[in-house]
Amino acid sequence: MQAMIDLRSDTVTRPTAAMRAAMAAAEVGDDVYREDPTVRRLEERVAELTGKEAALFVPSGTMSNQIALLCHTQRGDEVIAGEGAHCAHDESGAAPAWSGVQFAFAGRGGLFTAEDVEDAIKPPQYHRPRTRVVAIENTHNRAGGRVFPQRDVLAIAEVARAHGLALHLDGARLWNAAVASGRTVAELAAPFDTVSVCFSKGLGAPVGSALAGGADAVRAALRFRKMLGGGMRQAGVLAAAALHALAHHRDRIAEDHDSARAIAFALRAAARSAPSPPAAEPPQATIEEPETNIVYVDTPGRPAERLVDAARRRGVLVGAAGRSAVRAVTHLDLAPDQVAPAARALAEALAEVLATPRAPRGAGGRA
Repeated sequence: MQAMIDLRSDTVTRPTAAMRAAMAAAEVGDDVYREDPTVRRLEERVAELTGKEAALFVPSGTMSNQIALLCHTQRGDEVIAGEGAHCAHDESGAAPAWSGVQFAFAGRGGLFTAEDVEDAIKPPQYHRPRTRVVAIENTHNRAGGRVFPQRDVLAIAEVARAHGLALHLDGARLWNAAVASGRTVAELAAPFDTVSVCFSKGLGAPVGSALAGGADAVRAALRFRKMLGGGMRQAGVLAAAALHALAHHRDRIAEDHDSARAIAFALRAAARSAPSPPAAEPPQATIEEPETNIVYVDTPGRPAERLVDAARRRGVLVGAAGRSAVRAVTHLDLAPDQVAPAARALAEALAEVLATPRAPRGAGGRA
């Protein structure tokens, strides 16, 4: 049987042989006692890369984001974020459950401006929630891996500071944003009080994220990590994988971006070949030019599962990302000689889906 090409996420990667060797050779200790030397080296490296005073290794990006919110807020506070923000939409309701906060969404499509933040800030009245944090996601997953423009980040930071608000960066794919923008990770992270980065997205490590920030924030984060069950013992075997990824896998991220563009090009060609819809109908398919390693395909009126199934039958795994939206994510386990076959298979799958009728307007189900 032909092996499937898995583009559901950049988290599906397997450790390389060199990464496994680094893990096997890792020097370890009990990290709850802060005695694991490999974990400490990783934390020091992340602090250096992000330009922050300190960093804390945690099991997941979700925990990293939620610890940051715990550090910055009290129960009943409000967090300003972009539409589709991971910390609001994809973390199992953790923010209201653990921090007791609610979200105010600014802008459209995941990105927002300083003016949007000004509009979202609540006035200081006792019957309103207190606006306490602005959270930015870079790159923004649900926006198709878009890079948050740094000029907007700087303007938002100026407004936040003027209102006494904390700034948190969900930088799960900040490595991708740095490569795509040509800026350093430290430059992108500079305006923020806390920064979350992930090692299992884009970099290919099996587990882990880190929360970076000021020394006081990281000391507070250490307690919250324990409270949330994230204290790990001989975690150096995992930290070694992350250190290896930082040293060897960051420079090749540009290849993933090139692969995503090649896939998007093939999908747009398939969409152009489909019959034009009536003037009053939406386009047959929308495929935005990817800025990083995520390709979104929207087929209005046709359930996402149709394209997922058609791609699977052609040997490619992709994931439904909405009623009619599908996501394909490139990563280091996508070999160079697999890019063209994957693009061709997805284009054929899209052509098959676009040859089927749309669901009638107003029809129920996932149309």
